[in-house]
Amino acid sequence: MKLLSLRVWSELDPAERAQIHARSTHTIFDPGLVSAIERIYADVAARGDAAVCDATRTFDKAEITPDELLVSQAAIAAAHAGLDPALLAAIRVAIRQVRAFNEAQLAAMPAWRTEIAPGVVVGEVHRPIPSAGLFVPCGKGSFPSVLVMIGVPAVVAGVPEITVIVPPMPGTAEVDPAVLATAYELGITRVLRANGPAGVAAVVTGTERIGKVAKVVGPGSPAVTIAQVLAQTRGVATNMLCGPSESLIIADDSADPVRLAADLLNEAEHGPDSAAILVTDSRALAEAVDAEAAKQIADLPEQRAAYARSSVTVLGGAILFDTIADAVDFTGEYAPEHLQIATRDPERDLARLRYAGEVLLGQNSPVSAANFCIGVPATLPTGGFAKVNGGVTARTFLTTLSVADLTADGLASLAPTTLALADHEGFPAHANAMRIRGLA
Repeated sequence: MKLLSLRVWSELDPAERAQIHARSTHTIFDPGLVSAIERIYADVAARGDAAVCDATRTFDKAEITPDELLVSQAAIAAAHAGLDPALLAAIRVAIRQVRAFNEAQLAAMPAWRTEIAPGVVVGEVHRPIPSAGLFVPCGKGSFPSVLVMIGVPAVVAGVPEITVIVPPMPGTAEVDPAVLATAYELGITRVLRANGPAGVAAVVTGTERIGKVAKVVGPGSPAVTIAQVLAQTRGVATNMLCGPSESLIIADDSADPVRLAADLLNEAEHGPDSAAILVTDSRALAEAVDAEAAKQIADLPEQRAAYARSSVTVLGGAILFDTIADAVDFTGEYAPEHLQIATRDPERDLARLRYAGEVLLGQNSPVSAANFCIGVPATLPTGGFAKVNGGVTARTFLTTLSVADLTADGLASLAPTTLALADHEGFPAHANAMRIRGLA
């Protein structure tokens, strides 16, 4: 049985190559979807909490009142107390791992100062942003790991006001107990139960009960993603983009095709708009992975299997290159969300690589472990935005203040340059700030 679409890169025309690079980003920027989310924003801005409740009723089939938008502390504590002990233990391990990564990141970026010229000292200090909205999806399942991945960095960074946005579980008005228990473990007390786009709009615009945040992050559907993109037009920052999921594996004939197939299907099962790609210089390996993937997909639940088939045929599959170096160069241009390098020399290929959201070296570093508990970020840029953006870490929730401290002699040494540029650009007050100090 054939499963993976197999393409030879050198035989593809420009349009076919562009289609691979485009993945499903078009679904996010669909004009109809953008207009629909704009209408939700306008409604929330005009009617506040009532609009959020109406959107939750319409799109999530959940009846809630404005007083029920914020989950009570009692409900959060009860969810924590009632969670399966094995699941709670797993959540605690994941929190520990992600916390260790983010604390190490902060330790590696301390405040600094240095003298770059005589009497001219410059540096940086870091401060947490004032508030953050963290979106955790719910429609396709329970995702406490998402809150671990975006909540721990915000807590480690020291963000003083954190609001979690999570839709109610399908067919109910209840919030996923595992997400509530994770919030409890992190000390997060504000959990907003709401339709995804409406909830994002609420923390972006602010309502009667929901405070406005400075930044909103988190993976979600195209509707949730465009709601975050539109947040930037309203003065609230976000990370570009976080969805739909995509993964890429670079492999040569030294790799185990059974593991490759399993790792390829790992991200492919997320949804029909996901992309899962194997790039290799070995046709024999691609065919072996195809055969293994066809076997393994038969063991998946029907819906996950359908998602995976779409991800490895429509938007993904196997791509054959002349050399691994060519495969690495393609990967850097594609800039995948998740990247695993399963070659003889992963470090060599990493050195050549330009861009990716995360890089997992070797077949002992699968995406499945990274998604939950290795500690590296799993909420990562998609759609090629790994070229300009990184995953959600403590750094995501920090702002950097540049600092300068000049002596009188240091300023005097820079006065001629300041005057020349101020005079040229037509800023007499800038020049006067030098001349009034006797530095003309």
